[in-house]
Amino acid sequence: MSPEARVADALREVIPLEAEDDFLPATERRRGRIVGLVLVDIVNGFCTVGAGDLAPSEPNKQISTMVNEASRLAKAFCEKNWPVFAFLDAHHGDKPEPPYPPHCIIGSGEENFVPALQWLEKDPNVTLKHKDCIDGFICSMETDGSNQFSDWVKSNDINVVLVVGICTDICVLDFTCSILSARNTGRIPPLEDVVVYSNGCATYDLPLHVARNIKGALPHPQALFHYMGLCMAKGRGARIVNNVSML
Repeated sequence: MSPEARVADALREVIPLEAEDDFLPATERRRGRIVGLVLVDIVNGFCTVGAGDLAPSEPNKQISTMVNEASRLAKAFCEKNWPVFAFLDAHHGDKPEPPYPPHCIIGSGEENFVPALQWLEKDPNVTLKHKDCIDGFICSMETDGSNQFSDWVKSNDINVVLVVGICTDICVLDFTCSILSARNTGRIPPLEDVVVYSNGCATYDLPLHVARNIKGALPHPQALFHYMGLCMAKGRGARIVNNVSML
């Protein structure tokens, strides 16, 4: 067993993650609660093999599963005309985002949806937001003091947000924590619950033996940081679910 696997197993033993087995958006609606789907950064630059410096260098099961699940849910929500909001990471070449190398530069193609989700760009049911920082909620702030994401929640009377995307411990986590704080302070009514779908999220893999050959790189074993991201989200008040059934 690798050192990363031993640490991951130890973490699961010390911090067991109690997740809900199933989440049913239709059941929530029958209870009078509207569910909105949020897709975080499911773009080529993070998900498509060989697409950029932060994309996987080879096929990755966790990322592929995330893309497939996000696609499944997006299709189901759009068929029902349920609200969908999608963040796409997109940067100008002259505005770096430390500590990460240049990525998802506008015009490179990295900032575009993965092929399985490109249809969302023309779907009238979907609200798109290009973002140039980690936290999508922060990037939704406008110069007039409004917030595009908060406005989407309010205009659709959304009570529950279902979050999927990449990276579990970075963009997904920061966004989740921010909207939970906004909910707690009454800044994003009528939001009540934030649900993070574990199999609908993924993060990148940078094992120790690879990181040692990259100056300044911090090892980032995928399974460990994915689990840590879910634990942190739950610790901040999110609901973690292992499956989403579109019945």
